[in-house]
Amino acid sequence: MQYDVLIVGGGVVGLATGLQLLSGNPSLKVAILEKEDRVGRHQTGNNSGVIHSGLYYKPGSLKALNCTRGYNMLIEFCQRHNIPYELCGKIIIATEERELPMLQTLYERGLQNGLKPLTMLSAEQIREYEPHAAGIRGIFVPQTGIVDFRLVAQKYADVFQQSGGSIFLNEKVIRIQINQSVAHVSTQNKTYYAKLVINCAGLYSDKIARLTSKNIDVKIVPFRGEYYKLRKDKEYLVKNLIYPVPDPAFPFLGVHFTRMARGGVEAGPNAVLAFSREGYRKTDINLAELGETLAWPGFRKVAAKYWRTGLGEMYRSFSKAAFTRALQKMVPEIQESDLVEGGAGVRAQACDRTGGLVDDFMIVEEPHVINVCNAPSPAATSSLSIGLTVSELARKRL
Repeated sequence: MQYDVLIVGGGVVGLATGLQLLSGNPSLKVAILEKEDRVGRHQTGNNSGVIHSGLYYKPGSLKALNCTRGYNMLIEFCQRHNIPYELCGKIIIATEERELPMLQTLYERGLQNGLKPLTMLSAEQIREYEPHAAGIRGIFVPQTGIVDFRLVAQKYADVFQQSGGSIFLNEKVIRIQINQSVAHVSTQNKTYYAKLVINCAGLYSDKIARLTSKNIDVKIVPFRGEYYKLRKDKEYLVKNLIYPVPDPAFPFLGVHFTRMARGGVEAGPNAVLAFSREGYRKTDINLAELGETLAWPGFRKVAAKYWRTGLGEMYRSFSKAAFTRALQKMVPEIQESDLVEGGAGVRAQACDRTGGLVDDFMIVEEPHVINVCNAPSPAATSSLSIGLTVSELARKRL
């Protein structure tokens, strides 16, 4: 089981990285190790399905650069492989005067990131795009779209394998040792050998990174995002995508409405601490993982800083009425009875020791390992670009 490159993690970023490696050098021997029985099981499979435009991200950041490039690459890939998608656009709504400065910042940031045209909306113009929405001002972002990232990930996997790559399922990596310039990657079943290991393990990326490096000073903190769905007879209240102005101090976008590529309208997500890295339900508790989170100095500082926001998110998690009130700020006609329980996803958010929630993509290189340590949203949109970035780093080693 000897390879040029072993990729740990079969989510959308790991798959895209493998695809880009073989696209640039088809003679490479590349394999992906995935601990589940199918690819895209976690963050990819529970993604909201939004093709992000790049509006939110600081110009020049890895997020901005990779989202802009990845957006175009993703659309081209979908067109080439007949994956359904739609560039339906979205509106961002300010419902209070205090949100107007941030709305203006988003507009200017979008222009800096190459999003033209963007349209500033008056209260009356908001209703032209979303007849049942309400706000004092807004932005229409025509570049935003929707797609089913589960289909995208599966097509990545198909093309990767057709190009000569291998995917091994049910292979959880438990140990990585570097011996004489060769990485020995052991799962519960067997040992694989490679010149280079690329860590795209998502919710467990920090744990995989620590198998080979003492220089990883971040910990993945899992945040669960819970959704409701609109009842079928109430889907007319939302035409496409309706977002609030995000809190600039908190790295989440706030509850919003998303028309899904596979049908229906989702409302959410909130952002609550998950008690397990794969804790999709409130009752999912892994005491060891929860203990690690609570013991991390950075998390304790985050909790001290954002405790009011965190309590509000937790309250909405247990109170459908509170969740509904947050949605009513944008669509006043929504009633509690219009919402039915939906699914949930868990976001892998890197937190550093000083209490910083890492805002940008984070790639850490070691002599025989490349670690993608932080790849939250818009990683799915950016996946082919992130894969290209990582594959270019890999080729320099090979």
